[in-house]
Amino acid sequence: MTIPHDIVRYSRDKKDGKMKKNAALIITSAMLISVLCGCGNDNKPTETDAEVSAANTEIITRTPVAESFYIEEISDEIFDRIYGRSFKENCTLPREDLRYLHVLHKDLDGNEHEGEMIVNKHIADDVLAILKQLYDADYPIEKIRLIDEYDADDEASMEDNNSSSFNFRFISHTTKVSKHGLGLAVDINTLYNPYTKIVDGERIVEPVTGEPYLDREADFPYKIDESDLCYKLFIEHGFEWGGAWEDRKDYQHFEIPNEKIAEWYPEN
Repeated sequence: MTIPHDIVRYSRDKKDGKMKKNAALIITSAMLISVLCGCGNDNKPTETDAEVSAANTEIITRTPVAESFYIEEISDEIFDRIYGRSFKENCTLPREDLRYLHVLHKDLDGNEHEGEMIVNKHIADDVLAILKQLYDADYPIEKIRLIDEYDADDEASMEDNNSSSFNFRFISHTTKVSKHGLGLAVDINTLYNPYTKIVDGERIVEPVTGEPYLDREADFPYKIDESDLCYKLFIEHGFEWGGAWEDRKDYQHFEIPNEKIAEWYPEN
């Protein structure tokens, strides 16, 4: 008799504190298979067997989801994808300070997608936890793709409603690296949560196609406000929201406060 691979892997990957419990589930899984194959005492599942079946079905379906949320250092393969794009030739942030996140997310229709994001190592655990909670809550995020798929073009990424983080650049007319350039800011559902500011009497909107969504009293999908789960989770994890700024509004944007960044990167 073969025990399902997913259950074996689930048990092996967990810490010692859960090994015994999972080992028991593996045994009961084998018993269940025996019953279903007609190898039991009377070939009729008992109520206990049914409960075991439900428990093991839950493990089999849950395990691949849990394994789809993970953090990695920037491998050579990933670096080849980002070098010359988000990781520009003049990038001053060490490659070792970045982490690759693999996640799952759901769109507005509940369709499940794989997602990729690169963030700073200091926030990798927090962002992974946030995205996992949003997934578990069926919170809609349309796309989570590396901005390199858009040739590191912020406007193109935002117009496609893509959610992303790291993209190296300096703040205009300074030698200070932006928070996205440090991988310490995350943008979520960017088309429906645009950036806007008045410059010389003219309103700037990014992306330009996001102008219809400047009316934050209107009802539309993917909108982030202070009652939104996405907002609440990022705030709980120590981020600031651009939608609360006075001189400009950046409804898609969550970033680490300056005081914390000064601790990690005093030279910036």
